[in-house]
Amino acid sequence: MSASFKGIGFMCLGVFCLAVGDAIAKWLGEVHSPLQIIFFRTLVSLPLIAVLAHFAGGLRKLRTRRPGVHLLRGLIYTGTMVCFVIGLTLLPLAEATAIAFVAPMFVTLLSVPLLGERIEWPVLAASLVGFLGVLVVVRPGGEAFHPGSLVLVGAALFYALMMITARRYGGRESLWAMVFYMTLVPLVITAASLPWVWQAPTAWHWPGFIASGIFGVGATAFITLAFRHAPAAIAAPFDYTAMLWAVLLGWWFWGEMPDIWVFVGSALIIGSGLAIAYREGRTPLKRRPTS
Repeated sequence: MSASFKGIGFMCLGVFCLAVGDAIAKWLGEVHSPLQIIFFRTLVSLPLIAVLAHFAGGLRKLRTRRPGVHLLRGLIYTGTMVCFVIGLTLLPLAEATAIAFVAPMFVTLLSVPLLGERIEWPVLAASLVGFLGVLVVVRPGGEAFHPGSLVLVGAALFYALMMITARRYGGRESLWAMVFYMTLVPLVITAASLPWVWQAPTAWHWPGFIASGIFGVGATAFITLAFRHAPAAIAAPFDYTAMLWAVLLGWWFWGEMPDIWVFVGSALIIGSGLAIAYREGRTPLKRRPTS
């Protein structure tokens, strides 16, 4: 098997882990506060990230000279996860996933004022098509509009800001340090909030909290392996297989079936992302937000 096919396989596994993790967060969100869900997810994820860092070169990979940068990214990541989990509880899984796909477009647009990058006209046109796709899915002002859509757009915007900081400082910090401290900050914040939001988990919810953290780390590990084996332009477009899993999981567990406009908007968003990837080369930093 060629390295590119291995990369595609790892990417599909990582996206599957993301989709399952999102479905678990949606299920838990029916009872528990997003802050409690994030607490358990990061509590499980953090030691697993440390173990992966150990095998990837030792815990020295977690050393940093920029604690302020990691604090900022952690705060932004906390906002991303809170908005995304809230959005998952308010909207069907497929619709939430479709809106989250707008994150790469935000990265492209915000890289101009925040990073001083230039956008070519074809990329700008593709971004506008992606924005049109979001409007088709969200349908502001229509009967199908739900305020949860705006919460998910906010999650995508937060995530884009986090990815832009990664693009700016990622070359000076190890990958595992970036991931470790990005996970540590929301763990501390949500732990402090538990006295006000705590809801005792049932026997069935405990495995869900644990699985959410495991699938989150699994997604990070598999996607990292994907970009080590295959070029970004080959592996990254398979991120959109998440839409298939979102439709299947939403239908299987909640009986959700998106209407035709969700599929039309999703096609525009995905087409926009693929066009941007083809034109300027997508990187593993340009991804959708996840819980």
